[in-house]
Amino acid sequence: MRRIRAAAAGAVTVSLLTAVTACGGGSSTGGGSNDSPKTLTYWASNQGASIEVDKKVLQPELDKFEKQSGIKVKVEVVPWSDLLNRILTATTSGQGPDVLNIGNTWSASLQATGALLPWDASNFAKIGGKDRFVDSALGSTGAQGKDPAAVPLYSMAYALYYNKKMFADAGLSKPPVTWDELVADGKKLSKGGKWGLGAEGSNPSENIHHAFVFAKQHGDDFFTADGKPDFTSDGTVAAVKQYVDLMAKDKIIAPGNAEYAQNQSVSDFAKGKNAMLLWQSASANLKSQGMSDDAYGIAPVPVQSGTPGTGTNVNSMVAGINLAVFKNTHNLDGATKFVKFMTSDAEQKVLNTAYSSIPPVKTAQTDATFNTPANAVLKGTLAKSAAALPQVADESQFETAVGTAIKALFADAAAGRAVTTDSVKAELEKAQQQMPAK
Repeated sequence: MRRIRAAAAGAVTVSLLTAVTACGGGSSTGGGSNDSPKTLTYWASNQGASIEVDKKVLQPELDKFEKQSGIKVKVEVVPWSDLLNRILTATTSGQGPDVLNIGNTWSASLQATGALLPWDASNFAKIGGKDRFVDSALGSTGAQGKDPAAVPLYSMAYALYYNKKMFADAGLSKPPVTWDELVADGKKLSKGGKWGLGAEGSNPSENIHHAFVFAKQHGDDFFTADGKPDFTSDGTVAAVKQYVDLMAKDKIIAPGNAEYAQNQSVSDFAKGKNAMLLWQSASANLKSQGMSDDAYGIAPVPVQSGTPGTGTNVNSMVAGINLAVFKNTHNLDGATKFVKFMTSDAEQKVLNTAYSSIPPVKTAQTDATFNTPANAVLKGTLAKSAAALPQVADESQFETAVGTAIKALFADAAAGRAVTTDSVKAELEKAQQQMPAK
């Protein structure tokens, strides 16, 4: 998912996801219609450095769609801190948009509400077919064996961004490949009020993304094969401790990062306060904050040993944004046309260029625009070393519970309290107790 995922979905996430109520267009009848064929409402997620940046990116494209179709799109760019709860409220109230962006990790959770239009073969045929999309993006569109709950719109992967001058000044000639190398480099870079690495310790979703990758590298997962939560296995405990230890033990992340949740680590990197950043498709964000492309390098996220790949050398979750339709929209035909427009080759090029993301549409992805060195790292990661977060109905509760547990551990680290295997396990046990009973 993208930049500033929901800081805390809280109890509302757990309670509202149990509802299976259709929504969209203002009714709760459960079936779409074409009663309002001339308008669409669209909730867009905040992809750029600000909501204003997103409006400048989107409005010309929405105007283009209106000229082509005669359908006016009323857009609202919703901050990530509000988006999930607003969607969940809409699934119970029936007062939602026609079309909306969702973080791809939410796909199975929102699919379970029954509120979203299923993308069966018939619906995919209306937008050019399912085979237009790359497999990694389709893997994060809903539970396995069910019709997708949304269509891929933007694809992203995590990468390691590093400040070239800071590395050269520290006598470092190349980016780290393993976590041991990253820690060693980070210690050389953490001096004079500057730090080796930035983090968003108060952002549960960012915490989950990294903890998921560390767990994969420890040969473990947060769910069993049959979808039951398993937050306290040896591998997951070791994974979370290794991540928090970057601040607690290794001291290459500033203690103040324990309070970061709103892109501050990206800003610090752009300003030269941190030498390294682990982030999703950050180039456009960095450019908007005045950092030139030649000031930093991009490398794959480190692994425990060896090189990135499948299995225990996974180094990113499959990040991205999907486009969904509330199934009782009052402009079903228009909503389908809008999805087709937004996933067309031309629009995929415009939008993914603006957000430095990767098109999930195969033909658009091969465009020369996306063959830059930076994109080569992201495309390579998505192709060979990224894994989808668990596509289970309880995924969003998992993000909130475990992400908040890691937030508490970062707070301990910042305050100088010991972060031990036992304390990590205790926080994860509390998180597991918050999950819905099976």
